[in-house]
Amino acid sequence: MRKIVTFLFLIACIYTGYSQTNKFSLNLNKDRNLWQTFTYDLGNMAGGMGYAYSRPLYWKGEQFKNAGYVAAGTGALFLVDDKIDDWANNWRADVPRWLIDYGNEYGGPNTNFRLTGAVYLVGLFTKNPKLRRTGVLLISSASASGLLQQVSKRIIGRARPKANVGKATFDPLHIDRVYNYDSFPSGHVMLGFTNAYVLAKHFDNPWIKAGLYTVGSIPGFARIMDRFHWVSDVAFSTALSIFIVEAIDKYLDRKYDEKYNDKRGILKKEKKVAWDIQFTPQSFGVVMNF
Repeated sequence: MRKIVTFLFLIACIYTGYSQTNKFSLNLNKDRNLWQTFTYDLGNMAGGMGYAYSRPLYWKGEQFKNAGYVAAGTGALFLVDDKIDDWANNWRADVPRWLIDYGNEYGGPNTNFRLTGAVYLVGLFTKNPKLRRTGVLLISSASASGLLQQVSKRIIGRARPKANVGKATFDPLHIDRVYNYDSFPSGHVMLGFTNAYVLAKHFDNPWIKAGLYTVGSIPGFARIMDRFHWVSDVAFSTALSIFIVEAIDKYLDRKYDEKYNDKRGILKKEKKVAWDIQFTPQSFGVVMNF
């Protein structure tokens, strides 16, 4: 996985650096052949990663406020991490092993990129633009999450619960990964919830969304049960996944005509009626837009 995300990150640097100067072209016309379509999508995967990483540079009041909420919530959970871990010891043995194994497998990088790659390739070869776009969003979000968590956990170096040295033990700033000191953030959580969050964007039905979010939360639950991660790790990683998906989705909105999450998408939204008041020196009236 590290080779994949590193490759896409390098393309992101090239793509975002040259796309503004017309010196680098991925053939943006509508009549692309299969190879041109693939290279266009590959550029957007990498460009989406670069866009997501650069968003904090453009944050304003609302974004900083949301980041503050996430930091405060993570800090609050940090205070009770050890208590939740101790509490879970009372019923860990009662959790079905198949559920834990599913969470560990579903959130793993190999399974993740097989699934996301399959979605994209089906969309590419069947020439389904909505499915292709979904695949691009899945792969770029997973790649951005994967690279970010691999770098972050080496810098932070937080001990896992299974190390039995406490929630506040850190061994930071390692180039090579130090196992059992790579708890924060959680790669399994970020990959698993990213997929669920992307798929949920196709649907307006809150029950379907809740079901997908529940499935996407299983990796986090599994990692807590196996004592690979603290609750604060899982909560922060989930919030970070949402941020990355939303940022890349916004970037892709400018790159693709077919959008799954608007009224032309897989599930059409109900047409809404908007009322507006118009006032000019010569007239006054009420206008209905639908």
